[in-house]
Amino acid sequence: MAITVAELLAEPQLGLTLLAGSAGLGNRVTWAHTSDLPRLWEWITGGELMMTNGLSIPADPEGQVELAEALVNAGASALAIGEQMHAPELLPQFLEACDRLPLPVINIPYPLPFIAIARSVAESSLLEESRRLRQTARIYDLLRLAGPSDDHWLSLILGIEAELDASLFVVDRRCLHAWHPGGQSLPPDLRQQLEPLTSKSPVASKKFQWHRLGESHLLMMDIPTHANALLVVLPKSEPLPDAVVLLHAATVLGLELSRTVLSLENQRRLGAEFLVQAFDGRLGIADIESRLPEFGISTREFLIISMSSDDGERLAGIHVDLWRHGYPSASQRRFNTLHLAVASDCTGDLLRHTVPPDVRIGISRPSAAAGVQRALQESMWALGTASSTGERLVRYAEGPSWLGLTSFEEGNALVQRLLGPIFEYEQGENGDLIVTLKTFLNMQRSWQKTAAALFAHRQTIIYRIRKISELTGLDMTETSTLAQLWFALQIHEAMDLQGNPRRLPTAEVSTPER
Repeated sequence: MAITVAELLAEPQLGLTLLAGSAGLGNRVTWAHTSDLPRLWEWITGGELMMTNGLSIPADPEGQVELAEALVNAGASALAIGEQMHAPELLPQFLEACDRLPLPVINIPYPLPFIAIARSVAESSLLEESRRLRQTARIYDLLRLAGPSDDHWLSLILGIEAELDASLFVVDRRCLHAWHPGGQSLPPDLRQQLEPLTSKSPVASKKFQWHRLGESHLLMMDIPTHANALLVVLPKSEPLPDAVVLLHAATVLGLELSRTVLSLENQRRLGAEFLVQAFDGRLGIADIESRLPEFGISTREFLIISMSSDDGERLAGIHVDLWRHGYPSASQRRFNTLHLAVASDCTGDLLRHTVPPDVRIGISRPSAAAGVQRALQESMWALGTASSTGERLVRYAEGPSWLGLTSFEEGNALVQRLLGPIFEYEQGENGDLIVTLKTFLNMQRSWQKTAAALFAHRQTIIYRIRKISELTGLDMTETSTLAQLWFALQIHEAMDLQGNPRRLPTAEVSTPER
């Protein structure tokens, strides 16, 4: 076992004397560390004897008391101060605080070198080092012993808890929800105590820090390689778990999370392939129903959710965040749009919680396998409504009207009426009328700018616009005509799932023969 403060004071060759904090003589010293930096407590991992020449000690009583409290909160075992060096007078308020906390304060006689104390602590820790190595090996072996079962994560957590004699929680720093759906949630009272400690950004906060909550200590440390994954450790007994062993435990948990995320990425690829086939009508109803359970989705009823963002990378991890909150999904991402199939009880509040605030969300009505294509059209219509109205989340048939239209049927009818003749012409002629029309409107109806944007001659653009007028029977010089065509293009672009400018949405989609 590590040497205690009392045992260190009893070593005659050191000549150390106790100035205050006698109630802490039983504290075990895991390491002796020297520092004269201003915020001395920030360099503590738990169990250290902090040695200083006194430059770290404030001269005022408030500052000295704050130093003592911060050292105890961080898990220091004792404070040792070099005699006849740079320490200011130790004031009565400071000594009283050290007795109360308790924090043993030790006088290092001049000219005893700090290295002599560090060597004594290190020599007494040889057996502790052997115990640490064996414990670390057992923690790494838990990755193998836990096995590939469904409760693998919980088994790993429970195994590490037994080794450390502590309660462990792996949570999302941003919301303090369990990071893994199979993990343990923070008790409500503990979560309330942690909220002020996690309000700082990960960059501003310390990566490994002990905190004192009431009469007990609590450790918060980052899980390596996983942003916002936070390990919370509540020791059940004294002494506190060794800092090195804790770092290895966090690494083991990070390895398991990496393995889980890799499995989720493989599942995402399978889900994307499945959704593409389902949306394109290449899968029959029985095929869809047989495959939905592979992604944790009920065959009886589910939602199709469409999301969009100006930055497509903002959509990359949404399927993982939904999984972490208990909602596995099949997802397909195309550029800046993401489509998901998820359980029908996935709430709007959960989506607002897990999805970045700048992402727009459109949700279909609950659907069965036979209506998957229709559900996609509904979610895209809801997404278009959200984008045009500024709403963050819109459910189909419950949100505001879009461009004066209230449903996919009305929007599809408008597209069919205005753009239908152009699509029919282009299917046979392979023309570029839709692209030309869109560019012409975006270029403020400038022949020259449109020609430059399309690398075409000005007369070619004039011919195409006249052809559009001929096919639709509309007067392209009328502002009302241009407004209608612009509305139709906006709707068509929102509903065009494959990025094909010549594809026209259909009002009804039949199920393929099986």
